[in-house]
Parts: sequence; structure tokens; C-alpha cells
Amino acid sequence: MTRQTGTPAARQNYSPMIALIMAATSFMQNLDGAIINTSLPQMAHSFGVTTIDLSMGITAYMLASAALSPLSGWLSQKIGERTLLLVSVIAFTLASVWCGIAPDLTMFVLARIAQGLAGAMMMPVGMSVVLRHTPKSEWMRAQAVTVWPGLMAPIIGPVLGGFITQTLDWRWNFWLNLPIGLAGAIAILRFVPQEEKSEPPPMDFVGFSLCAIGLTTLLAGFQRSAESGRTREIALGLIIGGIATGWAAIRHLRRHPTPILSLAPLNRPSLRYVVLYPGVLFRTLFSAMPFLLPLLFQLGFGLRPAAAGGWVLVYFCSNLGLKPFTSTIIRRFGFRNILLFNGLMVALSLVACGFAAPDTNRGLLVLMLVFAGATRSMQLTSLSTVAFADISTEERRAASGLLSILQQAASAAGVAGAAFGLSLFQTIDHSHGVGLAELHATFFAAAIIALVAALGCIRMPRTLGQEVSGHRA
Repeated sequence: MTRQTGTPAARQNYSPMIALIMAATSFMQNLDGAIINTSLPQMAHSFGVTTIDLSMGITAYMLASAALSPLSGWLSQKIGERTLLLVSVIAFTLASVWCGIAPDLTMFVLARIAQGLAGAMMMPVGMSVVLRHTPKSEWMRAQAVTVWPGLMAPIIGPVLGGFITQTLDWRWNFWLNLPIGLAGAIAILRFVPQEEKSEPPPMDFVGFSLCAIGLTTLLAGFQRSAESGRTREIALGLIIGGIATGWAAIRHLRRHPTPILSLAPLNRPSLRYVVLYPGVLFRTLFSAMPFLLPLLFQLGFGLRPAAAGGWVLVYFCSNLGLKPFTSTIIRRFGFRNILLFNGLMVALSLVACGFAAPDTNRGLLVLMLVFAGATRSMQLTSLSTVAFADISTEERRAASGLLSILQQAASAAGVAGAAFGLSLFQTIDHSHGVGLAELHATFFAAAIIALVAALGCIRMPRTLGQEVSGHRA
């Protein structure tokens, strides 16, 4: 295959291989996050620390990724998208090997920071590369390939991680990235064309610093808000500080002639609806579900972890099961109708979770989880596909960066919000621990948020994303 330069003609040719490369690198990144939780006790024993201490490794990755992510657009202009994607994949792979050979907690945390720095580039730059080589009429085909890692990793990760940890060693969970990363790097060299170089604007150090500080402070606050006592007060202070710094960053980015992260793509309705209201509420809720469901089955139903994991697996499998039909459904009904109606179904599924109890019929419980997983899959796929529907070629880098950053914030806020809800209802009930009543109340609160989000879809134009979906209102 002859390499092409970044000419307009090259951009009009949809490349399944480029979409597949993006999916593979994203899968490696998502699998790494899903697989680590199953190995925490063994890792703690290996390092001679407590399991709680190892949360530093998870937090370090998240904060490092958040700190560097605003720089992805500028760096891709400076050294080229193809080069930056290649370097990021290689760096992530080497950092994974480093995680596997780390002799103690300090070295492991440093390796996770390196992973986070590399991972910060992979998603936004990879998405920008796919956009550059995919005409809007083929965007749903590309998304059909690139969305599946987010659906597959939660299914494969815990099972694969537990098997590897039990039969080999927890270190092999990280070494698994070596062949995937090497194959991805070779595929990038072989199939991703080298784009024309462009001279980036001068580095906006003030904007980068404000974005990095605001994001890391806000996410650190979300991460610690579930804890009690003095730690929660510190978390609240971090959240307030992050919001204040973020507001200063927005003011700076709006005024700067060449900001590190352009906010111009937010003027486009498709991206604005997805990354702000109502999209951010849906993403926050969906990130909370993998946290709430295991608690529902363990603390609410009194099941053992393995049995609870089996029920949660039903939820994630139904996420994946609907995927082959989503493009046809979107083409038939259009983005606005799907997001509105399915958003109401998301709220209904959360209400159903709020009524689930140990004596609920098992067949009905399976249907409830299948319904909840399917509505989640439909909503996430629709949001991911419509996000770039009216984004111009010049705005794709900034749009990819904005989507990546706000996804990180929504994911952190989802878990923190769910934990806060459980704690709040526990206080109201004067309970000594989280039980079925607190879990039910939290699901009902989540359903109200989903309803508010769904009603926000009414404002969407009926013609939103027609070029992508092929639907005619």
C-alpha cells in the first residue's frame, strides 16, 4: 500500500484499517484500566503494602493523563499526528512493561504516570486521525469499529485479569500490552499516511498551565470525595479550586488569539450537545453504573463477589449485544429521536434498578440488566457518533481534545457522585453502612438526572447529524 500525504483526496477515502488501528490502541488502553482492579490484592502483597495504598497507581494514571491531554492538539501540529500517535503507542507499551517489572510501589506509581502521559495522547490524536480519513457519510461505519473497545474491555478485563493473576502472575496483565502495542506501532507505520506538516502557533503556556492545574485538581477532588471526615473537606476544597481554575482557563482560552485548546468547536451544535448538556449527564451516569451495580448485588443482595460479577456481566454483555444493530436504528430514526426516546428508556432502566431486590424473579432481573445495558449502549454510541457531525476539518483536533477532556471529567464525576449519593442517603437514614435502601435511593436519584438529560434532547434540531446518519426527517 502506497503511503499518501494529507491531501483532500486522501481524506475522502474511508480506511477500515485506520479505524481498526484506533480501536486496537483504544482497546489496549481500556483493557489496562479494566484489568488492574482484579490484581490489586496480589500486587499489594508483592509490594508489601495495603490494597488501599495501590489506589495511588490508579490516581496517578488519571491525573497524569488529565494534565497532559490539553497539549495533544498543539503537539500533533508540532510533530505530526502520525508521529505523535506512534510515539504514544510505543511509550504506553514500554510503560506497561515498566509496570510489570516494578519492584516496589514507588516505581509502579512512576510507571503508571508514564502510562498516563502516553495515554493522554492516544485517544484524542487517534480520533483526529480517523476523522481526517473518514468522510461524514462513512462516520457511522468508522464508529462501529472504534466504539467496541469501550464495550468489550469491561467484559474481558476482569475475567482475563483474574485468570492471568491466578494462573501466571499479576505482572503478565501489564506485559500483555507488549504484543498489542508492537502490532499497533507496526500497523501505524504501515497503514496511516503521513500528513502534511503545519507550523503550530506559539505555545500558550498560561493556557496549558491553567487547564492542567484545573483538570488535575478537579479530578483529584472527585476521586477523594467519596471518603469521609477530613479527607472529604479536602476533596471539596480541591473541587472548588478546580472549578475556579477551570473558569479562569475558559476566560483565558476565549481571549487568547492562539489558545492551547480552542473552544470554537463548542459553537457547533453536535459537539456542544454531546460534551455539555445533555451529553455530559449521560456520560456521568454511565460511568457510575459499573460502580453501583456490584454494590447492589454484594451489599444489597448479599451475594459473593463472583456471583455479583456474573450479574454485572449480563449488563455489559447486553451493551455489546446491541452494537451490530445501532447503525441501522440510527439510520431509521435519526439522532435526535433516538437520543430523546432512548434517554427516557435510560431513566426507566434506572428506576427498575431502584426496585430490584433479593426476592426479585431471576428471569425478570436478567431482563432488567439486559434492558439497562442495551439502552446504555444505544445512548453512548449515538452520542459518540453525532459528536463530530458538523465539525470542520480545521476544528477536528480541538474537537477531539475537548471530547477527551470532558469524558475524563464526566467519568470521574460519575463515580464520585454515586459515592456521594450513597453517603448522603446513609446519613439521612441514620444507617451504619450502605444497604439496599441507600442503593435504591441512589438509583432513583440517577433516574431523575437521566430524565433531566433526556428532556434536554428536545432542543436538538431534527436534522442534527443527517449527513452522518443518512436519516431524513
